[in-house]
Amino acid sequence: MPKFKPQHTRLLFIDQKIREKGYPSTKQLATEWEVSYKTIQRDIEYMRYQLDAPIKYSAKKRGLYYSEDSFNLPAFSVKESDLFAVYLAQQLLVQYEGTPLYDNLFSVYKKIEQALPGTVAVDADIVHSRVTVFPSACTPVDPVVWKIVFSSLRNLKSLRISYRTPGKAVQERELDIYHMVRFEENWYVIGYCHLRKQVRTFHLSRIEKAVSIDKEYVIPEDFNFLKLTGSHFGLYWTGNEQAVRIKFFKPVVPYILERTWHKSQQIEKNLDGSIILSLKVNHLLELRRWVLSWGGNAEVLEPKQLVDDIKSDLTMMTSNYG
Repeated sequence: MPKFKPQHTRLLFIDQKIREKGYPSTKQLATEWEVSYKTIQRDIEYMRYQLDAPIKYSAKKRGLYYSEDSFNLPAFSVKESDLFAVYLAQQLLVQYEGTPLYDNLFSVYKKIEQALPGTVAVDADIVHSRVTVFPSACTPVDPVVWKIVFSSLRNLKSLRISYRTPGKAVQERELDIYHMVRFEENWYVIGYCHLRKQVRTFHLSRIEKAVSIDKEYVIPEDFNFLKLTGSHFGLYWTGNEQAVRIKFFKPVVPYILERTWHKSQQIEKNLDGSIILSLKVNHLLELRRWVLSWGGNAEVLEPKQLVDDIKSDLTMMTSNYG
């Protein structure tokens, strides 16, 4: 195995720039690809000594060039399905449009596209004309807050945030971020809230302001997001697990059966065509909303708390319509 193994896409980029005969310098290549000078320098040495690339330096032009125009980098195999996936990825980026992630992801995509060999091609118009991705509704995140939060998670620096809870006044909190999660098109952070003295979940779009504090923290060794959320149904969780039984009537049974809704789910089939979905969850809020989304084709059998909550919601809905 070689002493170092540069990414092939970066080598293709360097090859393309040299082949354009613009005499790029190592510094220029590093700046454009957004890597260190030493990384590009190692790549060029690899091309020279491992791939026999005739790369020379022109003192007059102050840049690199090929002394033999016939040189070509060793080819790599690209399947048609791989190319389709690359162009489909651009379509999928629409899901992130309007978020701070979009520009970064689009930049990465363009680098991948530019790194493909010139002899390889796919009709991108086919992808654009035959595949459409509708972005889901999401709440916007302040780009400044986004960068500060990511920096905090990366460097483990505490934050002072101004957090807006719907219907309540904005509160100032100190937060140590342990984890970020994207759920149903929205971003959340999970971390230790010094105000509440416990691990809490915060909607990223509700953080109106974030300031990094020069105070380091350590994520507890026993913190495990998947273990913490356990048998959750949605994003929220508690420490109490409850058994839930929901009856679904015949018109919606095919839709319930075609998906796995929860890892603990069990299904009983009734003679009248209805089914009973049983599962164990540790929070009822989002399960309650989900049950209501099925209208009159769903009936909660237990627990009593969820039955009472659904009844209360239906009473309020009925009164809203007179």
